[in-house]
Amino acid sequence: MASKGTGGHDGTGKEKYIIMGAAGRDFHVFNVLFRNNDKAEVVAFTATQIHGIDDKKYPPELSGPLYPEGIQIYPEAELQDLIKINGVNKCILAYSDISAEYVLDLASRVLVTGADFLMLAPYDTFLNSTKPVVAVTAVRTGAGKSQVSAYVNTVLHDHKLKTVLVRHPMPYGDLKAERVQRFATYEDLEKQHVTVEEREEYEQHLKKGTIVYAGVDYEAILREAEKEADVIIWDGGNNDTPFFKPDLWMCIADPHRVGHERTYYPGCVNFRAADVIIINKANTAEPENIEKLKKTARELNPGAKVIVTDSTVTVADADAIRGKKVVLVEDGPTLTHGGMPYGAGKYAAEANNAEIVDPREYYQGTLRRTLKKYSHIGKTIPATGYSPKEVEDLAKTINAVPADAVVVATPMDLNRLIHMSKPSTTVAYKIGDREGEESLRQALENFIQSCKALAQKVEE
Repeated sequence: MASKGTGGHDGTGKEKYIIMGAAGRDFHVFNVLFRNNDKAEVVAFTATQIHGIDDKKYPPELSGPLYPEGIQIYPEAELQDLIKINGVNKCILAYSDISAEYVLDLASRVLVTGADFLMLAPYDTFLNSTKPVVAVTAVRTGAGKSQVSAYVNTVLHDHKLKTVLVRHPMPYGDLKAERVQRFATYEDLEKQHVTVEEREEYEQHLKKGTIVYAGVDYEAILREAEKEADVIIWDGGNNDTPFFKPDLWMCIADPHRVGHERTYYPGCVNFRAADVIIINKANTAEPENIEKLKKTARELNPGAKVIVTDSTVTVADADAIRGKKVVLVEDGPTLTHGGMPYGAGKYAAEANNAEIVDPREYYQGTLRRTLKKYSHIGKTIPATGYSPKEVEDLAKTINAVPADAVVVATPMDLNRLIHMSKPSTTVAYKIGDREGEESLRQALENFIQSCKALAQKVEE
C-alpha cells in the first residue's frame, strides 16, 4: 500500500497528483494550476463518461515544457493501481454530474491507498475576463441550460450588446487541433468533425447567429472570445461550475428531479453559489415540487433571487405525428448521464395523441451497450454519436423501429447527419417567464444596468 506523504519516489520531493476527469474540467484544472507549476507533478489523468478518451494522451503541445512527453490518460478503473505504482500523494476530482454516493465511492478508493482525495473550490480555477460574464449552470444535465443561454442572449441583443457563447469542453477528437475552437456556421461543424453531442449543443446557437467557442485551453479561448464580445455567456456542460469568474451566476434546478440539488456534484455547489436560481419546466411539474425547491433555495442560498420559468414545447409539423405511432429520439446527455428516462419528445407526442412505440428491443450495436449502462432510459432513443459507428447504429435503430414517424427532440438537425426512412418532425423547447412570478428578463435588465454603471464609473 502506498504510504501517505512520500513526496514521490524519484527524489524530487514533488507531490504527485492524479486528476480524475472526463475530458473537460480535468484539463482545465491542469492548465490553470499545474502546467507551469514546477513544485508538483501530474503523473496521469483518469477518465470516465466519455467513449474512447481513456486510451489517449494529453499531448505535449498542450501540457507544456514541464511535460515534454505529454500525460497519459488511463481508465478510471485503474485508479488505485496508478496511485500505488506512481507513489501518488493526491487525487483531484475534476468532473461533474455525479451522485454523492459516487463521489464517496471514489473518495474511499483513493483514501484506502494512503493518498488524499481533493475537491477544489471553483474559485481556485476561475479565469478573470476583461468583459462581463454571465454563467449559466445547473443542478443536473437536461435542466435547461441551453434554453436559458438562448434567453440571456436574446435580452442582451435587445440592448445592442455583442455576445459570444463559450461552451464547456467536449474535446472528443484530436486534442491538439481542438485547443481553441470557433464555430460560426454549420460548415465549421463539418470542418472540425464534431460529434452528435457537440452538434446538440452548438447548432441551436449557430442557427440564431451566435458565435460559439469551445476547446481545451480556456485561457486562450477566453482571450479570443473577448475580442468579439461585449458580454460573454458561459454555458456550463453537464452541471459543472464555471471556468470564468462570473459577474452573474445562474443555476437551473429541475422540479422533475427534486432533491438532486443536495445529492449531485457539483450541481449542489452551483445551487448554493448562484446569484439567481431558476426553477425551470414549471408548466410540466407538480406545484408541490416547485414549492419544495423554493424552500430549499431559501435554506441553502438565502441571498439568491429565485425565478420560476416555463419550458414550452413546440412541434414543427404536428400533422406528421398527430394520432400516429411514433418513435422518440431525445437529447443524448439528458438521457444518459443526466439520468432522465425521457425528454421533451414525450410531451410533444402526448400533446398530439401519438402512440409512443417502445424502441428498446430494436437498439442496434453500440446503442445496446448504452442501454445496458443506462438502464433507466425509457421508451426513447438517445441521440448518441461519439464515433461514426455510433452514428451508423443510431440510424439503423431509428429505421428499425416499426413506427409511422420520428419525433426528433434533440436540438440538432438530425436530417443533416443521417437518413431516416420514416417521416420526421422536430421538437423545440423555449424558456419563458411565468405569470405571477419574478421575471428572468428583469433580473437580466438589472445586471445590464449594473454593468453600464460600472463601465461609466471606470470611464470617469
